[in-house]
Amino acid sequence: MSKWRRLQSQSSSFLDLLDLAINEDDDELSRDIYSEAQTFYEELEKGEIELTLSGIYDQRSAILSIHAGAGGVDSQDWSKILLRMYTRWAENQGYNARILDLTPGEEGGVKNVVIEFSGRAPYGYLKSEKGVHRLVRLSPFNSDHLRHTSFSHVEVLPAADNEDVEIQVRPEDIKSDFFRSSGPGGQNVNKLSSAVRITHLSTGIVVACQTERSQHQNREYAMTILKARLLQNMMEERAKTEAEIRGARVAAEFGNQIRSYVLHPYKMVKDHRTNYQTSDAEGVLEGNLDEFLNAYLVHSVQR
Repeated sequence: MSKWRRLQSQSSSFLDLLDLAINEDDDELSRDIYSEAQTFYEELEKGEIELTLSGIYDQRSAILSIHAGAGGVDSQDWSKILLRMYTRWAENQGYNARILDLTPGEEGGVKNVVIEFSGRAPYGYLKSEKGVHRLVRLSPFNSDHLRHTSFSHVEVLPAADNEDVEIQVRPEDIKSDFFRSSGPGGQNVNKLSSAVRITHLSTGIVVACQTERSQHQNREYAMTILKARLLQNMMEERAKTEAEIRGARVAAEFGNQIRSYVLHPYKMVKDHRTNYQTSDAEGVLEGNLDEFLNAYLVHSVQR
């Protein structure tokens, strides 16, 4: 409350100074007020965004997965571009981004990748990215350099933590298989079964991890992903129960096109849920996502 009382006091002071500047026709005071008001507005806007991060899991780490969709090698390349976009965004925000699993494409790009983001409310911000992302560009993999549309699906889960008593995984609840990694990793890739596949017996959820040379490390990453998926299942069950009580239907999100990135014949990135758009496509792909994330947070509160 102290922050908002301070902002309220500042706004009253601005109004008093503005009245003084108008009455005395003081241009210099007006310029000072304008400069300070810009800083005040930026702090106010940031505070309003932070107020939207009040979900039960918003402050948790985020487990973000990217899956190449229709479009062949172009979509695998598009998934790699999205991976770079999100990791650059994390760098800009001071988040820690750790790749838990990655399956490279045969000709380039990535088929699937799982990244964990930790820091200040990463799930709260990144939950807006869940859905299908569409890219329109001149294909670098087409000999005729024709325009091509690629799709990748992004999944975002809150990470489970020790406080989630309902997400306890006992050894007898899972089945573990070990196999040789198919990706890069040195000589031991072809010699040691370091890759791990974990099956949760009661739900049938299967998680595999092969990014690390250590079997122990791959198992740790796989368990992190598994617990996040179990938490997501619990969240969906609760949402379904609440929807049944309210008599409402929950629309499926998978397959919905949430955002388009157009690089040809013009440049534009548009979010189809909030209608926020920008012509700075290169900037967005370099990780400048804040305006899109903030627009979604405000939109989700106003719905």
